Amino acid sequence: MKKLTFILLLIISFFGNAQTVNEPKDHSPEWSQPYEPFRIVGNLYYVGTYDLASYLIVTNKGNILINTGLADSYPQIKSNIEKLGFKYKDTKILTLTQAHFDHMGAMADIKTETGAKLYVDEGDADVLKYGGKTDYEMGKYGVTFKPITPDFLLKNNDKIKLGNTVLTLLHHPGHTKGSCSFIFETKDENGKYKVLIANLPSIIIDNKFSDVKTYPTIRKDYAYTLEAMKKLDFDVWVASHASQFDLHEKRKEGDSYNPKLFMDKENYFKRLENLEGDYLEKVKEESQTK
Repeated sequence: MKKLTFILLLIISFFGNAQTVNEPKDHSPEWSQPYEPFRIVGNLYYVGTYDLASYLIVTNKGNILINTGLADSYPQIKSNIEKLGFKYKDTKILTLTQAHFDHMGAMADIKTETGAKLYVDEGDADVLKYGGKTDYEMGKYGVTFKPITPDFLLKNNDKIKLGNTVLTLLHHPGHTKGSCSFIFETKDENGKYKVLIANLPSIIIDNKFSDVKTYPTIRKDYAYTLEAMKKLDFDVWVASHASQFDLHEKRKEGDSYNPKLFMDKENYFKRLENLEGDYLEKVKEESQTK
């Protein structure tokens, strides 16, 4: 009897502590669709799915992986890194542009397997720790991922250094409390480039800003981010989703290396202008209901 009780306690303990991963089933099929990895510019490579962008920065001391897509993106990302001729376990640093399931669903598994250190904007640390349960929007709908504890918490303009690369984190909150972009310099045989990996501040709430009680500074944060992103200087830019920087209009699978495809600053500022319009419309709606 004592043996049976002990076994039952083990079972209860296991399932009671297990983290349920709950990703929405109705997401775009393009989020899981495979896509050929390719070199973007210098030491920056695209290793994500058709629409969920994951980026590999290759250095002489190991590699940096930014974003990991959905939980089931893990084998695709691993395969894409190896297709490019790099070693998956040379991944030394992990980071992300936002703590949502579609950008870091596979993060915990990749961290465990590679032993890489996780660097994040401090604003998203709590959401990561609790597997998405405390997210101001996704948490309401029970969307979760495997919890993960960051190794390093970063603030605006903090640096991530590995080998010959220095990545600067840009705090761009609103979409999540710790949403961020990254900027760094790279080069190839033709010259040097300043590269922006942008987290565009799309608004995901249906209700009013003032109704988001768990994120009281959300309206102010969006305003700050939109203004800060207008002032950025760069040569090449990409984003958290391939669709946000028109990857598939610019490039077809198998195309040769061509950084000029991603030097369309006009498109970046047009995207920001449209997002600012969405923001101002929501502000206007809120003022009319008071």
